[in-house]
Amino acid sequence: MTTTPLLHSPAGPVDTEATAATPWPRVVALAAAVAVGLTVLLAAFAWPATRTAPRDVPVAVVGPPAAVEQVRAAVERTQPGALDLRPATDVAEARRLVEDREVYGALVLDPAAPRVVVATQAGPAVAQLLSSAAAGATGGTAAQVDDVAPAAEGDPRGAGLAAGALPIALGGGAGAVLLALRVRGPGRQAAGAVVLALLAGPAAAGVLHGWLGALSGDPVAEAAVLSLGLAATTLGVLGLAAVAGRVGLGLGMATVIALGNPLSAAASAPVLLPDGWAQLGQLLPPGAVVAALRAVSGFGGTGAAG
Repeated sequence: MTTTPLLHSPAGPVDTEATAATPWPRVVALAAAVAVGLTVLLAAFAWPATRTAPRDVPVAVVGPPAAVEQVRAAVERTQPGALDLRPATDVAEARRLVEDREVYGALVLDPAAPRVVVATQAGPAVAQLLSSAAAGATGGTAAQVDDVAPAAEGDPRGAGLAAGALPIALGGGAGAVLLALRVRGPGRQAAGAVVLALLAGPAAAGVLHGWLGALSGDPVAEAAVLSLGLAATTLGVLGLAAVAGRVGLGLGMATVIALGNPLSAAASAPVLLPDGWAQLGQLLPPGAVVAALRAVSGFGGTGAAG
């Protein structure tokens, strides 16, 4: 049997293999891998942000047919394909459509009292867009803003949910990495993921709702959504690790962080992301968590089931 040569020193024998310098090709390969990873991560986060724009945002419109067509033509001139105008019979129907989340807002083309119905918790960026569109539709006349799902009192700009999406995704992914590397047995790993979700979900809801005031719905429902999201993330990454080892673990983390978080539309709304990517973002845990939290916080749960 061959043995590794040892060097003797006053401190004892030294393993020459352990103290040998890392080969230069490996150093270069590791540095290149980090550079590639950083480039991909930067592109994943920056690309959706730079391509955010309204795309067929469903909006109800109330008014005489001639006025509706005039607004439609004006929108197509200034922002082609931005809004999908859907006629409504009256203000009550338009408001119901917004509350039922069939449209993002409504324009009421009443010359005497123009109004725009918005739902800030469905996406502050969309609410701001509709307010601007209302001003353009009324020729600059100030329109009354009717917000059926106003922002939480403690977070009028919706920044809390936007900033909280990444830590939630990281928490689930990091939990999966820790469980995969430090816990043996798939059953125990799964049990650890469930315990993590049951503990971290209410804690996250306590921060976002109780401390920061970024959510305004039922705290129990919000905690349930966060727990389900954390469990989905952690168990999903653990599943990939069980199938493909550390490669699967890395793939799972990359999917959640590099794809899931920037495509979650936490800082905007799904209708503002490029087609296809918006749908993918809603299928991944971060996007699903954000969508469900918005539904629970601002709409009493309407639209959260999916």
